[in-house]
Amino acid sequence: MTRLYLIRHGETEWNRLEKTQGCTDIDLSENGYIQAERLARRLLDEGIETVYSSDLKRAFTTARIIAEQLNIEVHTHPGLREMNFGCWEGLDFHSIKREYTEIHRLWLSSPDKAIIPGAEELIEVQNRVTKAVKSIVELNRGGRIAVVSHGVTLKCLIFGLLGIDLGNLSKIRLDNCSISIVEYRNGRYVLDLMNDICHVAE
Repeated sequence: MTRLYLIRHGETEWNRLEKTQGCTDIDLSENGYIQAERLARRLLDEGIETVYSSDLKRAFTTARIIAEQLNIEVHTHPGLREMNFGCWEGLDFHSIKREYTEIHRLWLSSPDKAIIPGAEELIEVQNRVTKAVKSIVELNRGGRIAVVSHGVTLKCLIFGLLGIDLGNLSKIRLDNCSISIVEYRNGRYVLDLMNDICHVAE
């Protein structure tokens, strides 16, 4: 059995300001560092053997803090990056709702059908992250693997592994420094834990 610890990065200043980050390379806020340190302590006794991360700062910094506690190295993989949000990047949620009313409404109701100018489509995000994680599982069969990535990317991954339609994306949430666990058992993926943030409020 292979156990995947799917981790969203710690808080950034743009998270606090409700700005869309996408591939914009924003580092952790002071609170994000605290969250990541608490997360690292939470993972100490989980037997994690390897850590993979998106190459964007907010994910890599979170992964590095975890890896330092576990005394292992971080492997970066561009397939774990956040969705490219095109013209939405840098805009706060209120501006998006005001300036892109119809697309925003579709993003909330049927996100798999929303076409954001200059952005990736959800199916493209799902295909790249699923391919990346399946290759990671193949390299680390039977292990315990931490994968540090981003909110939309991790949702796409979880839905892809479990066979859930992307149209349901807005029906779940993944908080900063949350842990979700998916196990690969007997040729299929099984969800074991979702959006655990008990450690953040330590």
